[in-house]
Amino acid sequence: MKTVFITGASSGIGAALARAYAEQGATLGLVARRQEVLEGLRQSLPNPGQHHVYAVDVTDHAALAGAAHDFMQAVGQVNIVIANAGISVGTLSEYASDIKVFDSILQTNLIATVATFSPFINAMKTYARNTDCRLVGIGSVAGIRGLPGAGAYCASKAAVISYCESLRVELRDSGIRVVTIAPGYIDTPMTRGNPYPMPFLMPVRAFCASALRTIERGNTYRVIPWQMGVVAKLMRILPNGLYDAVFARARRKPRAADQA
Repeated sequence: MKTVFITGASSGIGAALARAYAEQGATLGLVARRQEVLEGLRQSLPNPGQHHVYAVDVTDHAALAGAAHDFMQAVGQVNIVIANAGISVGTLSEYASDIKVFDSILQTNLIATVATFSPFINAMKTYARNTDCRLVGIGSVAGIRGLPGAGAYCASKAAVISYCESLRVELRDSGIRVVTIAPGYIDTPMTRGNPYPMPFLMPVRAFCASALRTIERGNTYRVIPWQMGVVAKLMRILPNGLYDAVFARARRKPRAADQA
């Protein structure tokens, strides 16, 4: 039986991953800030009594480590850890008030990824030779190149991708596989507020089916859906002048101040 620890589990990709793994019979450790939403999710899953929920803000590293250790004590060996928690909002560096927003996004999307993996690594090293172990970082196609008005989000996801690559090389001989998944546009509450076209928008259940296969295989890096992988490769090779001309007038996600 698989054991899976997921942050950002209360909605969107995290909740869908929880359902997909529960349907396979896995025992889950689910982390999010809202206790009542987590409890509702647990009760909706197959075998709700075997799952563990932790109402924790992932930027509270001590509380997050406490949840990780509690889950390890409850289930023993943990097979899969998915650092999924993330936030997205528009940012503009010309506004001093957005510095706090930059900090919040980087803390949640990047630093919390490190804090999610950290408590599990030494334990996993003791059994990874005989048991499949995965550390899964959720990046984004937005981490491939910087998009106007999304500097914080793009920077955070680019950093997640690079961090997971560093960790993958560090753990190469440990038996622990580090998997980086870069979603394109997935139909979740986070993307539904985007005021711009979203090519190759993918239903979240279809995304999860593809993500589970990627994790099972231990693929090092994958963009989902594959069509966005092609787009990502093209974005990487566009010369700066052409890239700037194409994206300078792109519509932008609203800033937090504009949504207040």
